[in-house]
Amino acid sequence: EKEDIKLKTEVYALSQSISMSAHKARRVLDQILGRSYRETLTILELMPYRACYPIFKLIYSAAANAKHNMGLNEEYLVITKATVNEGTTVKKLKPRARGRSYAIKRPTCHITIVLKDTALYEKYVVENSIRCLKKTGWIYKKKSTDITCHNMYSSGGVWDKK
Repeated sequence: EKEDIKLKTEVYALSQSISMSAHKARRVLDQILGRSYRETLTILELMPYRACYPIFKLIYSAAANAKHNMGLNEEYLVITKATVNEGTTVKKLKPRARGRSYAIKRPTCHITIVLKDTALYEKYVVENSIRCLKKTGWIYKKKSTDITCHNMYSSGGVWDKK
């Protein structure tokens, strides 16, 4: 059942042979990992790196995949996984003085971004936490924040001991 929920809520987008080094793309992806979709877009718009634009397009594409293919809402999407792998190196020759040539190596990278819908996850967590509270015997004495549990420890609670 958990795997079924995972398959329904995760969407990914893959971009291959982007003309930049994997190290420079990783520098940007480390900043956006674990953030929401809207927050990520604003961060990428304001960052001064060249790697931000292809990553911005990739995240936008992943969100479009989530909306079109799965029918998910964009406001609940969170970036759960962002990986960068090195691609092929494009090798060129540049002419130099006295008939010589100089090798130029242009690195490429492959970027994968996974978005997850947290709406179903939050609903599942809230239901399980309510069920857990009912099992342990939490009792609200007053309408204020005074909460006690009869099932903790026989000594009167965890905070008795120093």
